Amino acid sequence: MNATMRRFVIGTAAFSMTLSAAACGKAGGDDSGSDSASSSGGNSIGLLLPDSVTTRYEKFDKPFFEAKVKELCGDCTVSYSNAGADAAKQAQQISTMVTKGVKVLVVDPQDSAATKSSIQAAVDKGVKVIAYDRLAQGPVSAYVSFDPIKVGELQGQALLDALGSKATPKSKVVMINGDDADPNAGLFKKGAHQALDGKVDIAYEQSGLWKDSVAAQKMSAAITQLGKNNIAGVYAANDGMAGGIATTLKGAGISSTPLTGQDAELAAIQRILVGTQSATIYKAFKPEAEAAAQLAVNLLQGKDISSLATQTETSGSGDKVPSRLLTPVSVTADNINDTVVKDGLYTVADICTAEYAAACKKAGLQ
Repeated sequence: MNATMRRFVIGTAAFSMTLSAAACGKAGGDDSGSDSASSSGGNSIGLLLPDSVTTRYEKFDKPFFEAKVKELCGDCTVSYSNAGADAAKQAQQISTMVTKGVKVLVVDPQDSAATKSSIQAAVDKGVKVIAYDRLAQGPVSAYVSFDPIKVGELQGQALLDALGSKATPKSKVVMINGDDADPNAGLFKKGAHQALDGKVDIAYEQSGLWKDSVAAQKMSAAITQLGKNNIAGVYAANDGMAGGIATTLKGAGISSTPLTGQDAELAAIQRILVGTQSATIYKAFKPEAEAAAQLAVNLLQGKDISSLATQTETSGSGDKVPSRLLTPVSVTADNINDTVVKDGLYTVADICTAEYAAACKKAGLQ
């Protein structure tokens, strides 16, 4: 996963929310769990995303997926629901989509164990299920994501790079991991430990549940336990939690402490520019969403997927799943222009608002 990531140019065109009956149907949806498109007919695909707090899902993954399905299958309908971080709601959404006639489900599980029985029930009704971004339990037909262990390794290495000469076996590091209900969280943690163990002292480690408020509380507890002057760096499993941690560090009068993240959120890119976050992990959303769309259309049309999913991963339920794992990349102030800007994820204008103008100029973003 250290190989250079192939660049994908992300289009900035807005996608219409209302399509003709002969095209792909109506796309949309909210946390209420209601389907956002009619699922009548035999060419219906469901997309179930886990929450609306994480910026990427509704701003990037959803429209990229819908656009690719439309490109590949003019008479396909995409139904969308968001679990709103509620695993029970997502399980019900799976059942609802099956009842409405969806033939393929693309599911990013809020809790991979909690959705297992619903996925089994869907498969028993003849529905094909694709696990998206997180590997769901149960008899899924395919899985699309980024190598989660490599993501963790990149996060850990980014922290070591930011620490520089201060990265010693005695240097105390705080680790705030993701939600244990997320199968990827443990793999991110595993990868990070592979990079950090023996090189620094992981003196405090807790789950932040993917919530900025929880991560902030855990960081406050770490400061109390370790002392504000004894923390060399902080591993945060994603950018949302890194934001909460950065606020806590600032409130405690701690500055210039290396801090990692993940997801390349706009706020994280801006924090990197001003030095309150050291790095994030960029997982290009467009190729991931488009790979899922291609798999979904192939499964819907009864086509082979072996050329699309060339690896095999084992889920928490022990199922062997054909998989496609894409390549993540670490982003620091030095390569913002060559990654998220070059790919069109954000424009320089998006990043370099008045508050960040000086930092952008220093980083060569103008």
